[in-house]
Amino acid sequence: MTKLKQNLIRTLAVIAVATGLTGCGTISTLGKLEDGAGAEAMKLWDRWIEGNGDIAVATTWERKVKPGLTRRDVEEILSLVATERNMREVGVLPLSEEIAKRTGKKEKLLIIYNYCSPMIAREMADFSPHMAAYMPCRITLVEKEDGLWLYTLNMDMMVKMGRKLPSPLKENAWSVRQTMWEMMERASKGQF
Repeated sequence: MTKLKQNLIRTLAVIAVATGLTGCGTISTLGKLEDGAGAEAMKLWDRWIEGNGDIAVATTWERKVKPGLTRRDVEEILSLVATERNMREVGVLPLSEEIAKRTGKKEKLLIIYNYCSPMIAREMADFSPHMAAYMPCRITLVEKEDGLWLYTLNMDMMVKMGRKLPSPLKENAWSVRQTMWEMMERASKGQF
């Protein structure tokens, strides 16, 4: 056998082994995911394509605030839903006000509202410390040319796409997801 054939056979063997090992890892990981994770990943993929590669489009929910509703209306509804659903407001960042102070110019609204359920946050961080990077939950009010908009993280990634969450963490995480969804829906529609 020539040296060239030996090198070719070795190269093909290395490729076959690497492909096999990678495939085994993929199969092993797929077995640990939530049911329907692939379908959820495809939804994110579709939104990423629709957003022309903007990853933030793929990983967030947005709602246009009904015309006529004010910042105060939105804030009141967010606070009301948080109280009803046992979420704690843990901070407000009025970024547009800070920018206006620094520049001396009026700014369009940009305000971040932070919410947390401390016990569930602890459970989630114990399950995956990386999840702490997503805490606390946030809703951002953004003023655009066509009015006010609300944005938050698409929490379906957490509860539908990742590693299987053990009970009761799964139910608790779903409760937080539902709360954030309800806050967005009601605040955008003016549902006190």
